[in-house]
Amino acid sequence: MGQQELRLVREAGGRRWPALRPHQTHFFPMLDEDYAIRAAQNWNLFGPVRYVARFHVETGFLGRYSTRSFGGSATPMLWVAAEELDEFNAHIVGSIEVVHEFR
Repeated sequence: MGQQELRLVREAGGRRWPALRPHQTHFFPMLDEDYAIRAAQNWNLFGPVRYVARFHVETGFLGRYSTRSFGGSATPMLWVAAEELDEFNAHIVGSIEVVHEFR
């Protein structure tokens, strides 16, 4: 995530992901921290400062989502439709925490 997204997460008390932008149809949480680190280091999608966050979601709730690979990667990600993000947020356990920062 970028600085603006981090600000919105913090404004929500670290308990929710912000609404997606109008052109974004899905939220794609990465399931592998090493892959998320590589993406944050190499993809400049979110500006000059990028963060990797860790969070937990109720296990039983996650079963409703499929995992898919994106952009030729073999690393699976969840595909959460934008209209389901509020419900997804309701099942986050604990806080969303920044675990890595890249500039």
